[in-house]
Amino acid sequence: MNTLDLLVKNLTKLPGIGSKSARRVAHFLLKADGSWVHELASQIGNLQKNVKKCEHCGNYTDKSPCPICSDPGRDRSVICVVEQPEDINTIEATGDFKGLYHVLTGVISPIDGMGPEELTIGMLIHRLKGGTVKELIIATNPTVEGETTALYLVNLLKKSGLKISQLASGLPAGGDLEYADRLTISRSLKGRRTLLKAEEGLRSIGILNKEKPLF
Repeated sequence: MNTLDLLVKNLTKLPGIGSKSARRVAHFLLKADGSWVHELASQIGNLQKNVKKCEHCGNYTDKSPCPICSDPGRDRSVICVVEQPEDINTIEATGDFKGLYHVLTGVISPIDGMGPEELTIGMLIHRLKGGTVKELIIATNPTVEGETTALYLVNLLKKSGLKISQLASGLPAGGDLEYADRLTISRSLKGRRTLLKAEEGLRSIGILNKEKPLF
């Protein structure tokens, strides 16, 4: 396999990049300015060495703690729990949230061998024990795994005295029922339920066990 074909093969390992897109990228790089290509290669080569996870929230950063955790202007009484670091960028882009974050680095998914122990839930509990946090916003994705993780956290922390909320999931503002898909309507209807009534469902898949008091 020649150099160009090897590059194309490696580019197809990137998310969302098929063989045709990979070949277009490879040919673009061949025609691009050499100094820019060299700089790009250097940045990619040093990425994992220079970028680390924040010791507090788990976000990607050049320096720990990250800019968000070290910002004195952030509301430290609110923590938004997300699945992955990239979710922080999505929420920050709205400009509406001024609290802190916590990255779980995944979701509970027994079929994938991911249980609560594989997530950073222990680190989250440690952060909550300081008494500064008053509200926890669960912003996991509206998937079966995301909902399972959210319900696990709610049941784990329901006696902590924290206000626990979850991002709304359902019909968009200005949307009509006529044009909404079944899944969206279903989630809107299910949004009526309270999160604190989920113990039986979690026990049925062997996730919820008796937990020791956390506070």
